[in-house]
Amino acid sequence: MNALIQEVEQPRYDRLGNLALPDNEDNKDELHKALKLSGILQTTLEVDKLIEIFAHEIIKLVGYQCISYSHKEYAISHVIGQPAEHSCTYRLVVAGESLGELIISRNKKFAKTETTLIESLLCGLVYPLRNALLYQKAIEAAHKDPLTGINNRASMDEIIDREVNLSTRHGSELSLLAIDIDHFKKVNDTYGHAMGDCVIKAVAEASKAAIRTSDMVFRYGGEEFLILLSNTDREGATLLADRLRQKIEDTCIICDGTHVSATVSIGVTCMKATGDSRSELFSRADAALYQAKSSGRNCCKFFSAEE
Repeated sequence: MNALIQEVEQPRYDRLGNLALPDNEDNKDELHKALKLSGILQTTLEVDKLIEIFAHEIIKLVGYQCISYSHKEYAISHVIGQPAEHSCTYRLVVAGESLGELIISRNKKFAKTETTLIESLLCGLVYPLRNALLYQKAIEAAHKDPLTGINNRASMDEIIDREVNLSTRHGSELSLLAIDIDHFKKVNDTYGHAMGDCVIKAVAEASKAAIRTSDMVFRYGGEEFLILLSNTDREGATLLADRLRQKIEDTCIICDGTHVSATVSIGVTCMKATGDSRSELFSRADAALYQAKSSGRNCCKFFSAEE
């Protein structure tokens, strides 16, 4: 395999802020292509779309079988085409900040003139890519709870509406868990809000560890959480709820040297076979949670559509 691995740093600019390359005829042509490509790439702030546009544009100049882009921190992996024998790998960097890795491959070796052209074209990619990554990070931050890192209420309505609609359309199972930390006010009053934060984070961590990648957990209120379980029926949702309840009860929470324990009450419900609205699903989960709290707390209760 011809694996050429290079770091592509931020492009150089002249005193007027124009993209600069050494002054010869070949590089003037490459500069023109990079500038044109950069302008096209600035039409989107979606990373996947950006890579697709880049792939579409450069194939007019350099033939390839596959372009793949990945960024571990953002959990991005986007592949266009089928990986081939010969490849060029570029680590994209701006001001010391990693923008991920881009691999171009094909069955035929790349000529020096082609790799030089690719490197010039990548100069047109790095800043639009950086902007897209910053935009994605901002969007994700707006939908994350800053204390726990899980989905917040702002993201909840959109996601649950989508999952309810999908479940209704395809007739798939969907379950909802409503979780409340028992006697949480007493924790705050006895140990202070720092300990309360530690308890909230511990419940969030236990919830994240209990679910699959296809499931979602939300911080619904101060000490309230929701877990949405896709393709999960009553039995599976109830088993998971009780397993989570037991795990939280068994967890020793430490904050500033102080040890506390916590328990939760959990209400469980499932989508009706004929479909549901989000408000109906929420109402039943809330009713199930009320039953759990009325039954002495630290337990799970199921509320069906027929009850």
